[in-house]
Amino acid sequence: MNYTLHQLEIFRTIAELQSVTKASEHLFLTQPAVSIQLKNFQAQFNLPLFEIVGRKLYITEFGEEISETAFKILEQVENIKFKSAIFEGKIAGKLNISLVSTAKYTMPYFLSDFIKKNEMVSLTMDVTNKMAVLRSLENNECDFAMVSTIPKKLNIERIELMKNKLYFVANRNFNPSKKKVLLKDLNKSLFIFREPGSATRLAMEQYLVKHKIAIEKEMELTSNEAVKQAIIAGLGISIMPIIGIKNELQNGDLQIIEMIDFPLETNWNLIWLKSKNLSLVAKSFKKHLEENKENIIKRHFTWFKDVE
Repeated sequence: MNYTLHQLEIFRTIAELQSVTKASEHLFLTQPAVSIQLKNFQAQFNLPLFEIVGRKLYITEFGEEISETAFKILEQVENIKFKSAIFEGKIAGKLNISLVSTAKYTMPYFLSDFIKKNEMVSLTMDVTNKMAVLRSLENNECDFAMVSTIPKKLNIERIELMKNKLYFVANRNFNPSKKKVLLKDLNKSLFIFREPGSATRLAMEQYLVKHKIAIEKEMELTSNEAVKQAIIAGLGISIMPIIGIKNELQNGDLQIIEMIDFPLETNWNLIWLKSKNLSLVAKSFKKHLEENKENIIKRHFTWFKDVE
């Protein structure tokens, strides 16, 4: 047998995505090039790695075994690259960060310079809900988590990154005749909530209770994007982090409703378990944030002040 690492990578990707077309897009290769490499790889085995049924590709049981072995080989090759880079004095290895969905609008800016400077760092950034983020942290499946509320049950350390400001938001047609909306004006509106456990939902519930706003109609959605699109469509109103609606405010699809006690403020925090033995890569990223976070905020998030 004379297969290459390139062929292993291609077959592993095809097996994961169950599609030559999707694999070619994922690997930034042409579909014919992927098909040729798959044919050449298959030619080195007596048993079929895949079969086509009704124009759909299926990986055989033997193919699944080869795919798993390919994954292990490619992982070891990656480790060799990391070890070589470390001996050369470079920062190399894997960095795993889990973050709540709204944090996807901020974390890339804190990562960008670090990743560009350290090309041998492999990044995994899992964007999910708050409960899944904390579970990932507690199970030691990530190095860091980014959240806006500090979990009370976990013994953690943190770096406070930047403010998280929340506003009451509606679409462009909401109460156009009134500059300032009164609390009593909101009772008939449909309120759009995030799922239970969401920090944004908690802030919204606390505000409604504090000001004794009785809700007649409500809706629950499981992502910030879904809430945003629902508001734009005119389904209702909600409290949203301003970080995720910059473009919609600028183009007029959304408007901020001026309300008493707004904006609500929390802070974005990068947290990690106190007992966590941070890798060299994780320690380097932590140091990068401690030294550069203020400059990053000034470069990318000064537009916050324009809203005020």
